[in-house]
Amino acid sequence: MNKIDLRRIDLNLLVVFDVLMAERSVTRAAGRLGRTQSALSHALARLREQLDDPLLVKAGGRMEASPFAEGLVEEVRVILSNIRRVLVPPQAFDAATTRREFRVACPDLSEAFFPRLAEHVRREAPLATLEWVTRDEHAALKVAGGQIDIALAPAIQALPDGLAYAELPPFKWASFVRAGHPALKGWGKAAWAKWPHVAVRIDARIASPVDAAFGGTREQRPGQRRIGAWVPHFSAVAPLLARTDMIATLPMLVMADRLERYGLIARKAPIRIEPMPYRLVWSARLAKDPAMRWLHAHVEKALGEVLAAADAAMPA
Repeated sequence: MNKIDLRRIDLNLLVVFDVLMAERSVTRAAGRLGRTQSALSHALARLREQLDDPLLVKAGGRMEASPFAEGLVEEVRVILSNIRRVLVPPQAFDAATTRREFRVACPDLSEAFFPRLAEHVRREAPLATLEWVTRDEHAALKVAGGQIDIALAPAIQALPDGLAYAELPPFKWASFVRAGHPALKGWGKAAWAKWPHVAVRIDARIASPVDAAFGGTREQRPGQRRIGAWVPHFSAVAPLLARTDMIATLPMLVMADRLERYGLIARKAPIRIEPMPYRLVWSARLAKDPAMRWLHAHVEKALGEVLAAADAAMPA
């Protein structure tokens, strides 16, 4: 690629590129930006020349993006988001009138958390929008880049620079089976290991605390669980347990609101599993932002309520 002369690229070209990638149509993009199709086509031509890439080409009645454009657009959106944030005049935060969109990244650990958070937010900020963003391996970077406001993340993950965090009470573990499961009659380590288990595949880089109780290796050891099913989400576990003789060992937080609905029984795990530490993560540069402090307080409040309910449901 030729060296880019930044003096010849203005912000409008990046805005045009972002809208074209979203609309995949010069006509719709022109209408959205309030400009003529000719002006949009000219701007796209300038970007193609500067970046030495076709970016978007007509194919089957719509515009298809080149691989370079697909990778570039996410970076461009971060840049534009940061510019908008910097240029917005500072204003006092008023929850009652704000129309701000708050993005919270977390796994589906608890069915109760997001509804509780939404309840608290709606009570004070009825015009605001709350978005649940699925947490992935890039969540911390997205928080640092301003794409996500706050994230719930395992405390063992290394954090990039520019982030602040608060430790949460560690999540306590239990084992779960359907009512009437044969393992309940002689519950213990032997019964726990005899039956197949359900496991959630979250992040290959993070060792399961259950497996870590056996030394953290993948080899089958005496008494170690045998995986009968892998699922991608915590929400898939309870329905699976209700219809099979599998066992799941998870943080109590995950299953506390699902036991009665699916006819499940919680038992103390027959192996020692260290509680799972979690933390709330947000951008350090926004630590004193009134809106962020308001959101942070409500996230902590909702999580506190859910954790208290999970602790109350822990088997003796």
